[in-house]
Amino acid sequence: MNFKDKFAGESGEKAERDELQALGADEVLNAELNAELEPALDEALRNFRLSVHAWSEAVLSRPQKVLVASPHKRLARLAVGWALGGVLVASGVSAGVWQHHRQEMKIAAMRAAERERPVAQQQKQQARVEDEDLLANVDSDVSREVPAAMEPLAQLTAEDGTK
Repeated sequence: MNFKDKFAGESGEKAERDELQALGADEVLNAELNAELEPALDEALRNFRLSVHAWSEAVLSRPQKVLVASPHKRLARLAVGWALGGVLVASGVSAGVWQHHRQEMKIAAMRAAERERPVAQQQKQQARVEDEDLLANVDSDVSREVPAAMEPLAQLTAEDGTK
C-alpha cells in the first residue's frame, strides 16, 4: 500500500488516473518517476510513524512520580501568602495616606497664599502711590514755567495782569 492509497479515497485515485490519461507523454513520464519514488517515501513515513508510536509507548510505560504535598509545606505556603498579602495591603494603605497628606499640604499652602495676596496687593498699591507722589514732587521742583533769564520779565507781567 502506497502513500496515495492510504490518504486518497477511491474517487481521488480514479480522478488521478483519468487525469493521467488526459495528459501528454511528458507528464506521464513524470507520473512514472513519482511512482518509483513513492515506495521510498512510504517507507520513510512508515518508519517515522513507528518511531513516534514506540516513543509514546516508552514514555507512557515509565513509572511516574507522584508528588504529595506535605501539610507543613502547605501551611508554610499559606503563611507566606498571607504575609505577602498583608505587605501588599499595608503598602497600598500607606501610599494612600501619603498622597492624602501631600494633597492636604498643597491645599494649606494655597489657602495661605490666598490670605497673603490681598496684603501684598495693598503693599504694592501703596508703594505705587508713594512713587507717583515722589515723581509729582520731583516734576514740580524741576519744572519751570519760564527760563531763569526771563523770570524778572515774567514777574512784571504777572503783577500787571493786562500787559
